[in-house]
Amino acid sequence: MGYRHTKQDILDGAFAAALDDGLSSLTFGRLAKRLGINDRTVVYYFPTKDHLITDVVTSMGLHLQQTLGDAFSTPAVDHVELARAAWPVLARVETDPIFALFFEANGLAAAGRAPYDALVPQLIDAWIDWLMSLLTGTSEKRRAEAEAVIAVIDGLLLLRQLAGPASAERAAERLGITTRRT
Repeated sequence: MGYRHTKQDILDGAFAAALDDGLSSLTFGRLAKRLGINDRTVVYYFPTKDHLITDVVTSMGLHLQQTLGDAFSTPAVDHVELARAAWPVLARVETDPIFALFFEANGLAAAGRAPYDALVPQLIDAWIDWLMSLLTGTSEKRRAEAEAVIAVIDGLLLLRQLAGPASAERAAERLGITTRRT
């Protein structure tokens, strides 16, 4: 009997394909070809494209959370403190592809495309909950600060994607998130 692909193998391949070519290009046929398997194998584990997209977007969110995990060693007082910890970890060439994928998912959600229109708000809510656990203060204050850090960081990262790293660094400096590197 030959090698059997696991659901995780296929999901890892789908995530890599999405990073390389974008979510809009992810199809069963292209994924199967990339992995050197029959597209029926992909369908066995992911009965619909929505199932596949859901797991890819979920993997993206977990990857981003793991990337940030090490940056947050102690509870923060406010969004600026969290943003200062996060920015150096996120504003790197290595993270640019995942944020390109993240912003593609955001655009598809904003355009009302299923399943993104349901997935991305769930992802944002999960990040707000996670960030709240990294902040001090009342529940109301922690929620507002978590929302603020997402707004600031996502804005800076979108600027980085569209206008380039230097533009994002200038904006981060102006916002008090970082100081210019010399």
